[in-house]
Amino acid sequence: QVQLVESGGGLVQAGGSLRLSCAASGIIFSINAMGWYRQAQGKQRELVARISAGGSTNYANSVKGRFTISRVNAKNTVYLQMNSLKPEDTAVYYCASGVRTDVAQSGDYWGQGTQVTVSS
Repeated sequence: QVQLVESGGGLVQAGGSLRLSCAASGIIFSINAMGWYRQAQGKQRELVARISAGGSTNYANSVKGRFTISRVNAKNTVYLQMNSLKPEDTAVYYCASGVRTDVAQSGDYWGQGTQVTVSS
């Protein structure tokens, strides 16, 4: 069975940091591009970061310079380090596998999401 499980969400103050983790099983993790999406209340889902199987990264302009996506293939885990958090970063964050930059909302498998709330 394929499973993507996010963790690390929570409540933080503006300017703070949080690290999200996504542990994958049931896929050949090392050959999958992985991504983090987020969906804020009343807003559409957006891709915030993606890391290819080879380690190249892509970021939404809104998070560039503040967020860092990384992966540890030996742990089948992808991370999202979130620094200098802003209230507008508040959203449910979803991990996805098989994320493509040329296909909107792409993902082969999805996690259940983890809530990130940034207070002002």
